[in-house]
Amino acid sequence: PLPSLPENKILVAQRPLLTVANKTATLVCNYTYNGTGKEFRASLHKGTDSAVEVCFISWNTTKISSNSNKEFNCQGIHDKDKVIFNLWNMSASQTDIYFCKIEAMYPPPYVYNEKSNGTVIHVKVFFVLFLKETPIQTQEPQSAISLWIMAAVTGVLAFYSMLITAVFINYWQKSKKKMYHQSDYMNMTPRHPPYQKNKGYPSYAPTRDYTAYRS
Repeated sequence: PLPSLPENKILVAQRPLLTVANKTATLVCNYTYNGTGKEFRASLHKGTDSAVEVCFISWNTTKISSNSNKEFNCQGIHDKDKVIFNLWNMSASQTDIYFCKIEAMYPPPYVYNEKSNGTVIHVKVFFVLFLKETPIQTQEPQSAISLWIMAAVTGVLAFYSMLITAVFINYWQKSKKKMYHQSDYMNMTPRHPPYQKNKGYPSYAPTRDYTAYRS
């Protein structure tokens, strides 16, 4: 509620925050005026310094006109002791603080409201992610496929490694057994009798049998 004012004063009240989820905002500027003015102008300004005029509406007892900044989609409506500003197709970049300004244009004296606390319009933007549906049974995560391939290759290598090791051990055992049997053969080379060692015969020559010549 707005307090009572002395004559020829304008007071404006706005809600402090307005959250926009569907790119459409409705900002209501309530005002109180105790004067003799018959022609008025109401405008909506953007920014802390009110540098950008978004749109305006002017009216008197017989005529209403309005206009909007080309960068905004805005329309003003006057209804008794309030002005309604409708904005649509808003973007996130238009999030800012907005101020209402009410002016008594004619007859003199010209008056306008002191700057209010303003309304912060927060424009939310929702991102929709569209995913292409693919049959689950025909696709498998790439990481799972790689793990299966690595496991298969590792299994094959382990099998061949065990096979080669078994063949080598078997061959080694057979070779060792063969060498053991060969070491058991006796040396059959003839030896001289002990009494013939000093007769000049080579150590490898067999001993002659002289009994064969006696007859």
